[in-house]
Amino acid sequence: MVRALVVADEVDESLWCGRDVDLSVDVVLGAGDLPFGYLEHLANLLDVPVVFVPGNHDPDLTGFTRHRGLPLRGGIPTAWPGPAGGIDADGRVVTAAGLRIAGLGGSVRYNGGPNQWTQRAQARRSRRLARRSRGRPVDVLLTHAPPRGVGDRDDPPHHGFDCLHETVRRLRPRWLLHGHIHPYGEATGDRTLAGTTVRNVVGSHVLELGSLVGSP
Repeated sequence: MVRALVVADEVDESLWCGRDVDLSVDVVLGAGDLPFGYLEHLANLLDVPVVFVPGNHDPDLTGFTRHRGLPLRGGIPTAWPGPAGGIDADGRVVTAAGLRIAGLGGSVRYNGGPNQWTQRAQARRSRRLARRSRGRPVDVLLTHAPPRGVGDRDDPPHHGFDCLHETVRRLRPRWLLHGHIHPYGEATGDRTLAGTTVRNVVGSHVLELGSLVGSP
């Protein structure tokens, strides 16, 4: 089993200050809307990989590529605004700490800000993500927003994405971990979607995540 510290949306002050930190984790997963400096701090504190997707309050990270370790945008060398050493899984399938992780960041478009997508645009992105999985299942689908009707809200900025239902069926993740929906003290139980456990990870959570690596 892989132990993961999963964080989203709300900074955990005990982690920021280094108090009561569980150091026995293998990876940090970020589901968006956290200061990138906070993710860098966790990477340095725990000395483990950090995999994240951007939220709707994060800077625009689209269009960046790397050549020999140098970040490029439009073919021009430029500073990457993301967390140093972080792995941006948005629209990609990555492997970290033995976990196969697919990522899809952003929220439903509501005011034209960064990392906001119409339902149609996110559906296109989700289909590309599914193709990049090459038909193989993943351990974790890491998203910022939840699937529509599975832990989202009725106000338009907090609607979930319709396409995530099909994405779950195609990628067959064991877990879908999302942020974006602040519980404000309300208990948020796990939900199930097509056999996948869906969890709201706003704040910080330590989870035991089974890995497909080495499975027959």
